[in-house]
Amino acid sequence: MGTDAGCLDPQQVGSSDTLYALRQTVDSLTDQDPSSGRIVPWLARSWEVSDDARTFTFHLREDATFSDGSPVDAAAVKKNFDAIPELGGLALLAQSYLTGYRRTDVVDAYTAKVVFDRPNAQFLQATSVAALGLVSPADTRRTAQRRCADGVHGSGPFTVSRYRPHQSLALKKRAGYAWGSSRWAKKGAAYLDAVTFDVVAEPGVRAGGLGSGQVDAIGGVRRQDEATLRSAGAGVVRRATPGVVLNLGFNNDRPLTRDVRVRRAAGFAIDRRQIAAAVFPTGTRPAASVLSRTTPGHEDLSADLAFDPEKARSLLSEAGWLPGGDGIRRKDGAVLSLTVVSFSGAGPQRTALELVQQQLRDVGIGLRIRQLEVPQFPQTLRDGDYDALWGGDLTRAAPDALRTLYSSRLVNSYRLPGGELDTVLDRLAATVDPRERDRLAGRAQELVVGQARVLPLVDQETRIGVSRRVHGLTVGASGGVQLHDVWKS
Repeated sequence: MGTDAGCLDPQQVGSSDTLYALRQTVDSLTDQDPSSGRIVPWLARSWEVSDDARTFTFHLREDATFSDGSPVDAAAVKKNFDAIPELGGLALLAQSYLTGYRRTDVVDAYTAKVVFDRPNAQFLQATSVAALGLVSPADTRRTAQRRCADGVHGSGPFTVSRYRPHQSLALKKRAGYAWGSSRWAKKGAAYLDAVTFDVVAEPGVRAGGLGSGQVDAIGGVRRQDEATLRSAGAGVVRRATPGVVLNLGFNNDRPLTRDVRVRRAAGFAIDRRQIAAAVFPTGTRPAASVLSRTTPGHEDLSADLAFDPEKARSLLSEAGWLPGGDGIRRKDGAVLSLTVVSFSGAGPQRTALELVQQQLRDVGIGLRIRQLEVPQFPQTLRDGDYDALWGGDLTRAAPDALRTLYSSRLVNSYRLPGGELDTVLDRLAATVDPRERDRLAGRAQELVVGQARVLPLVDQETRIGVSRRVHGLTVGASGGVQLHDVWKS
């Protein structure tokens, strides 16, 4: 994998690479079928949702235990959901799934009723993601910092055996494991005895390691790696990634980006087809909305994302930004130059950002790239010292990914103003009817894209390069891998 978040608690980690490993250590109340999107049993064997989407009652299986020996019971569910809102900045995703959380009632030893003070229709799907994977009650009493540093006790099929931050993370099989997801083919414990995740930042080195047989699987397969993998007989496990697409997201409260004409001009300056074809693996498609095509509720807004550099120049001139001698536009002594924050280990995304930088310069917008390390991400969001954020994608097979990122009532990394978008996102969270949810999701996308709050770029795919010796590796509904069913020949 290319990066490591430096934290061993899956409830606090937002990095996909780190979650590849930590996902194996925690189970969820439910699972989601990648093909149908249907929610299926895991730790919960059944559930009921109230008509107003405020109460979710889970009936747990009675044989599951955490790796410290404590039972996965209703009291453990309560302690997890009570503790998550107090975890702080690293647990932004987990906290967003619990918006409006009031309490969890222990109905009996293995029945938990989760109650919200407002409708939260997305919560059932949220119980399938790693950020709400359950940890031992003892861990919920520890500080967020200690959980990150020392790790937690999940009920998953593997446990952490060794960790060297930003270098490697080793797992070992948990003997006696017998409560896997209803989707899994193998019953009982995992096939593999151990798995080691090594952090290798350079994508070409990762591909070379797979080609030479030094490693069995790699994340972040690039276009230029495809020939190397084919020649070695390796395959690529791929799944179109649902959720929010790769984008350039503006801080909408900065002097240069408050003007919608500047934001829209930047959008028309970007040639998404060129970026998809030049940088990303074969088959990557330019974004047609802020939600990917595989996300429930996706709305095709391709016309708003057209490449039109002349329109971009016209909008900038209309806003008073005139060409300068160096090609960058100026107005009243100010220079139209934006600072974008990106994070290390992004692989082809970094190359894509450099291409965006060139395309924006062609219409007179400067772009300075400030690269930070992944662990700096939470503090950077709190400080807001950026004109734009690079990346901004969120993998989730539900349109509520929009609320997580773009509600001004939540983290609000993009410093969006309150207004109609908040109203639509709140109604989306409260609506159970599928047709009405699709309508609201479509309107939310129109508001984000039409006002150029963020600039969608490409629909991404999760691509895992896999040795011919590896069998059974699949990508889950929300992009992660599950290693329980994987075996080696």
